[in-house]
Amino acid sequence: TKSTPHRRSFASSAGLPTSLDSDILNDFKIKGNFVKILPSKKSEFNTSGLFVVAEGIGCKHSGSNMETLERIQQNRQVMTFILMVFLSQAHPAPIRYSVLEETESVSFIAHLTKDLGLGIGELAARSAQVVCDDDKQRLLLDRQTGDLLLREKLDREDLCGPVEPCVLHFQVFLETPVQFFEGELLIQDINDHSPVFPNREMLLKIPENSQPGTVFPLKLAQDLDVGSNALQKYTISPNSHFHVVTRNHSEGKKYPDLVQDKALDREEQPEFSLTLMALDGGSPPRSGTSMLRILIMDVNDNAPEFVHTPYEVQVLENSPLHSPILTVLARDVDAGNFGTVSYGLFQASEEIKQTFSINEVTGEIRLTKKLDFEQIKSYHVEIEATDGGGLSGKGTVVIEVVDVNDNAPELTIPSLTCSIPENAPETVVSIFRIRDRDSGDNGRMVCSIPDNLPFILKPTFKNFYTLVTESPLDRESRAETQREKLKESPNCRSSFVRLSVVFGQ
Repeated sequence: TKSTPHRRSFASSAGLPTSLDSDILNDFKIKGNFVKILPSKKSEFNTSGLFVVAEGIGCKHSGSNMETLERIQQNRQVMTFILMVFLSQAHPAPIRYSVLEETESVSFIAHLTKDLGLGIGELAARSAQVVCDDDKQRLLLDRQTGDLLLREKLDREDLCGPVEPCVLHFQVFLETPVQFFEGELLIQDINDHSPVFPNREMLLKIPENSQPGTVFPLKLAQDLDVGSNALQKYTISPNSHFHVVTRNHSEGKKYPDLVQDKALDREEQPEFSLTLMALDGGSPPRSGTSMLRILIMDVNDNAPEFVHTPYEVQVLENSPLHSPILTVLARDVDAGNFGTVSYGLFQASEEIKQTFSINEVTGEIRLTKKLDFEQIKSYHVEIEATDGGGLSGKGTVVIEVVDVNDNAPELTIPSLTCSIPENAPETVVSIFRIRDRDSGDNGRMVCSIPDNLPFILKPTFKNFYTLVTESPLDRESRAETQREKLKESPNCRSSFVRLSVVFGQ
């Protein structure tokens, strides 16, 4: 309505706190049937309360039935618009920024005061903090200027490995009142790594009766960069018998395949020495090389074949070191030295080579590094069986890591009020976050406090909780209260924190 008395009776007519009237008037200008949102205003009302307010506006008018119905419809349209504004602010999209990896520390990222629509000095007045999801303080917030800065150089490969895009998630939270904003910092890759082969020299044995068109898989190079800066293709030094093609794997890796172009004659040329080169897509491109020695062997008719492929096995993440995983078996129907099989890992990454070993005689695979389900949930291990004549067969072992409840819940307290006046209304005592690094049921948590305390535990944002006083406190009846915050996973691993709150006069 246009009349001031009616404006200021919204809350009272709906049975709500009268402070809501001034909040609505401060955040909006109502002229006729139009609503104008004042600049730089943050509306923080309970949406369920807005439905009641809208209903109260509709019932406030008097007069003819037709005029009343028209005004009710107009005012409901106005309040529906207001409600939509509030709902759009209930879960705002994250603020997003980007920075190149290896950017110098204390470099400027963004001006948070402007981007969050806050007033000058509001970040300092409301004790704003920036918290990263990985609990490491990689960002700085200058509360006086409102600038978001880098605390340290960021290495994209250390933070995200091969994952792309590489996003650092963080939260900005303010007090009085408590308010949260989500943020994402995209860490862009630079071409700071060259492709690297696992060995400076590779040895390949090819039987002399190998036919033109035969393909020989070679060991791939590793490039820690991603996107266009990652490895793009392979080349080989010019020769008349072989060329190399680049094969794209389903996991996104690029493998070199050596293709035979013409027939071989061991008596004419028993050996080839070629240079294999890996090139990335940077500008200028970086490269890595490996020497490829090809030995032409006498005829060996059959290559080893694994009895099963793929092998599949499950291993508990707390299995002790040197535990046997499984034993693989390959058979070669040739006789003598050509039928003798030796085993090895094929094109294994550094992680797989550090985690597993294979006995070249028996084919037994053992654990050589502690497993962590929260870091890696499964491994695809490529294995190779080679006979005495140089022919080889390939197989795959799929190792699934089984989670065990090996992490207790964790609690961090970024905000804590040391003392509380005894006549204070509802007051925020502490803001804290809980986390369990386990997965599934082992990572589910319940957070609670004892029932006989004058506090309320409120879920605030994701795994953040706010501890507030339930009502004004009485110092004379109890000058000090101890409370416990308990967080536990369903299968009884738990942690607790004991805090003391002193009530002042």
